[in-house]
Formats: sequence, C-alpha cells, structure tokens
Amino acid sequence: MPWYEAFDREIGRQLPQLEVRREEPMARHTTFRIGGPARRMAFPKTEEEWTALLALAAQWDPLVIGKGSNLLAPDGGLDRLVISTVRLEAVEPQGETALRAAAGISLARLAAAALRRGLAGLAFAHGIPGTLGGAVFMNAGAYGGEMRQVVRSVRAWYPQRGIVTLGPEELAFDYRRSVFSDGEGVILSALVQLEPGDPAAIRAEMEELAARRRSRQPLEYPSAGSTFKRPEGHFAGVLIEQCGLKGYRVGGAQVSEKHAGFVVNAGGATCGDVLRLMEHVQKTVLAAAGVWLEPEVRVL
Repeated sequence: MPWYEAFDREIGRQLPQLEVRREEPMARHTTFRIGGPARRMAFPKTEEEWTALLALAAQWDPLVIGKGSNLLAPDGGLDRLVISTVRLEAVEPQGETALRAAAGISLARLAAAALRRGLAGLAFAHGIPGTLGGAVFMNAGAYGGEMRQVVRSVRAWYPQRGIVTLGPEELAFDYRRSVFSDGEGVILSALVQLEPGDPAAIRAEMEELAARRRSRQPLEYPSAGSTFKRPEGHFAGVLIEQCGLKGYRVGGAQVSEKHAGFVVNAGGATCGDVLRLMEHVQKTVLAAAGVWLEPEVRVL
C-alpha cells in the first residue's frame, strides 16, 4: 500500500476533522509561486490537532512549512506529506511586555499585535513575508533586527521527547540559523519579549521601513527574498551587480533589476530556471571576486 493511502486511512480513523488536500500545488504555498503538487498537504487548526498529527505522521517524514517565503519547491512536486501551519495564528499576552504566539502567525500580524499593546521591538519584522515559526527556524532579520533579539523561549515538539521548552542558549541562534536548522524539532510557539514604546513612534518606524522596502526591493514580483546569505565582509547584491548580472535571465527567473540580491519569478519561472540562474551567479561571482555565495533560499 502506498504511504499516502495508509496516511488517508489513519487520518480518517484518528483525525477525521483535519483538513487534508490531495495533490496540492506547492506553487500556491510558496512566495516564489513555483512548485509541483505535494502528495498530501494538511492544515491543522489547533496545537492539539497539530501535535496529534505530528505523532501520527512521524513515520512518513512530514515537511512543515509556513508561508513558504524562503522555499524553492521542485517542479515535479513532492511525494511526501506537507503540513502547513498557516491556520495556527493564536497570540496572547504574557505579562505586561511579552507575547506568546503560535508558529503559524505571520510576522506582520504579530508585529501589529505588539503595536496594539504599545510594545516595541518587532518593527523590523513587520515587512518580512513569513511566519513566526519560519522566522525562528532561520533567525530571520532585517534592518538591524533579528529574531534572537526578541525570542526568549520556544515550545517545540520532538518525536522521542514530546513537547519541550527551549531557552535562549538551547536555541543556538546564529546568522540565519537556529538549533532547528539541522534538527528534528518542530516549532509550536514562541515567547517574544518586547519593551514598552510609544504606539505613534512604533507605527512611524514600521511605515518608514515599509517605504524603504518598497523603494529597494522587487516586491512587485514573486521571490523568496534575499537569494544568498551575506558573505563575510561583503554584500551579495553588490557583488552580483558588480559582475553585471542585474537583469540576467534564465527562462522565467531573473536577477532583479531593482536589487541584485533577489532572484525573482519574472513570469512562468520553474524551479530548474531558478537553480540554473543561481548556479550561474555563484560561478560568475566566484570567478570575478573569489567569493562563493551560499544560498539563503532553502531548496527542497
């Protein structure tokens, strides 16, 4: 029996209310708008449903995603179970200056919730197009802010340990990395510690950063954000631009003409187009500057 038929049978028996889609296009669930169908995609709505699903599905090696803002999915699809966290958006105050939020909440909604309570510290995250879980996973950051500056603990689920709470040292935050980057833990929620602030000043900072993003980043095209990590002592976008690669195109994938650090889907791009373009950029920059660009985009 194929794994997905066994999965369907077990879900029908144990989690009959769970939303499950068959052959669901990954292009609908990544900001690149690229990717063939996932064999099964599940959308838990509560933490209880989610942890029950994780325990049941551990044998099938599920892939957990949020908004897919840092993912490149294969054209041929994924013969596996994908679990989407986007229905998991609960957020509640913890004392006067902290928020406990579920992994599926968007950073924009979390930052807005902090603003409503007059809490400062998340303005940098307001424009990052991902979820809290994804942001913790890769220690997302922008404009001088990073998740490690505000995340004080994370509740995570492990196949052999169940639900565990991890503190700052255990989270092992580093540049675009955390303990979850190479581990098996699944982020359930995070405690974000902020500080009192003036709502008008917080809103003004958000608006200023949003204006900077619109002016400097190709938000009008589907992309996965910064394509490459910042190499030590350099900026990836500057190196790529210095190599004359702005606007360089492979099929529907293009180095952005606005910001060379972004590869965008300029229309009908495939995963293969993006990978070939990334490889060309890497080889060109290495030959010209002696710097190998490491992808920031997670290639499935």
